[in-house]
Amino acid sequence: IKNSRFITYLIKLDSNNIDKYISELKDLYPKATHYCYAYIFYDIKHSSDDNEPSNTAGLPMLNVLEKENLNNVLAVTIRYFGGIKLGAGGLVRAYTKSLTETLKKAELLELEEGYKVELLFNYNQEKNIDYILKESIVIEKKFKDNIKYIVMINNNTLDKLKEYNYKIIEKTLIEKR
Repeated sequence: IKNSRFITYLIKLDSNNIDKYISELKDLYPKATHYCYAYIFYDIKHSSDDNEPSNTAGLPMLNVLEKENLNNVLAVTIRYFGGIKLGAGGLVRAYTKSLTETLKKAELLELEEGYKVELLFNYNQEKNIDYILKESIVIEKKFKDNIKYIVMINNNTLDKLKEYNYKIIEKTLIEKR
């Protein structure tokens, strides 16, 4: 737009580690002029104009995320300034358009309430556990005296595991299957 280049990233958030993602993008695009962003993580909402005029970049991006009813997402728009000032209205339109166009191309995931769980069980229970977890994401498996799994499960799967030895590591959002 008027010699400026806008590059937008959408990042699924599993934790509130925004600084890490911004830092990685700054490393990827070290000569960019601005790294504006907005995110919604559970009930936390925040935006940054990164030295663009106040409320011309981050807030319009946050408005798009809210309008689309998105959660647990970080949107970052990287701008290479092209030498022509866009004005406040032009910046709002540019950042809004960049994010809107990116959302059209994105594959959005529906999330549901879930848990990261540690399961400890005997070898003779492995087949039953694997059957119960067939729709779940297994993060880690360890085989020693017993078997230990770390898994991401939904509420329905948690109910099925009641008779087994498990502990909830954290409550989280997981991909709906």
